[in-house]
Amino acid sequence: MRPVRPFPRLRPARVSLRWKIAALAAATACLVAAAVGVLVHLWTARDIQERAEMQAFNNVYAAMDVYRRTGTLAYGALLDPPELPAALRHPADDDRHTAYDGRVEGNLGPSMWAAQRVGGPGSRVLAVQVNMSTELHTLDQLDATMAVASSIALAAATPLAVYGAGLLGRRLRRVSETAGRISAGDLDARTGPTKGRDEVADIAATVDLMADTLGRRLRSERRFTADVAHELRTPVGGLLAAADLLPPGETEDLLRARVRDLRGLVEDLLEISRLDAGAEQPAHAHVPLGAVVSEAVSRTGLDTDVTTAQTMETVETDPRRLERIVGNLVVNAHRHGDTPVQVTVEGRTVVVRDHGPGFPPDLLRDGPRRFHTGAKERGSGHGLGLTIALGQARLLGAELHLANAPDGGAVATLRLPH
Repeated sequence: MRPVRPFPRLRPARVSLRWKIAALAAATACLVAAAVGVLVHLWTARDIQERAEMQAFNNVYAAMDVYRRTGTLAYGALLDPPELPAALRHPADDDRHTAYDGRVEGNLGPSMWAAQRVGGPGSRVLAVQVNMSTELHTLDQLDATMAVASSIALAAATPLAVYGAGLLGRRLRRVSETAGRISAGDLDARTGPTKGRDEVADIAATVDLMADTLGRRLRSERRFTADVAHELRTPVGGLLAAADLLPPGETEDLLRARVRDLRGLVEDLLEISRLDAGAEQPAHAHVPLGAVVSEAVSRTGLDTDVTTAQTMETVETDPRRLERIVGNLVVNAHRHGDTPVQVTVEGRTVVVRDHGPGFPPDLLRDGPRRFHTGAKERGSGHGLGLTIALGQARLLGAELHLANAPDGGAVATLRLPH
């Protein structure tokens, strides 16, 4: 259970990786289809032009041969036609020349012309025109067919891309959920074996390895804490017995106070070790919440304002653990905050507030840490009170939120379950 931040950030709307991959696949398919369509169009148009040029060249060759032998025009040949392109009107030599004419006149579309002079310089020009309208219409049909085929292929590929991206997204989501459970404190969470031998499987294996390593280190630290607490318990008890044998005086009072502090630290360590090991079990009972809170505050012996509703809420909880939580919160407020310290009971919620410097940012962000009290202005201590309160609240199924009030001071809110 982690404390919430006082002012949570608003996250922008997240686009699923599934749709990102699907959009990328669709865009790639569109680019491929467009590139293929352009290449096919250019290649076909060039082929049509080359075939028309060859046909016009051959026709003018055959027509010139017939004209020279018989004086007649064949193969659709014309002498000095007015629509002949300017580049072919006055050839520089007697060779055959071709030129493309993109004009559209009447039923004639773009054409390929071939021309050759009949005699020497200044003689007439024999020309042949090859109409390319039919071939270019076929090219337009081919473009339309390519566009339709690309659309069909895109419509078929997009669902497949969405499905494949969904499989990848589910695998990544599984890894993400496992990492989230580990960060929330569930050190037994594992991704387990994943299908495939790819980067996702490597990430899952790395997360599981990280969880194993982290679990071993935490268990080792918890065993060390428990062992130290158990080993210290006996000598601390001996110190208390020895302090009782000292003659009354200032030295005896000082030593006895320090030994009591040391015993309290050992007891706190033992409690934390039991909570870590899961050895604690709550003993539930139906109790008036306001009365239990008031009793817990009075046991601290600290000057604290307690406000309860006229009608006390009856809750089913472990009263001893509830008193432990409230007592630790009140002591923490007095030790690290400033007066007045106020405790408010409303419904199933208990709020403990002080008017000191407030919780430090790292505590609100990461939660309480053992032997870490946060900011220097919050005073000294072992940093175990909030850790124990958080562990006991988790055991009771309650929520403990830590925040800072807008006008200053730390606020700890305990919400008991229904």
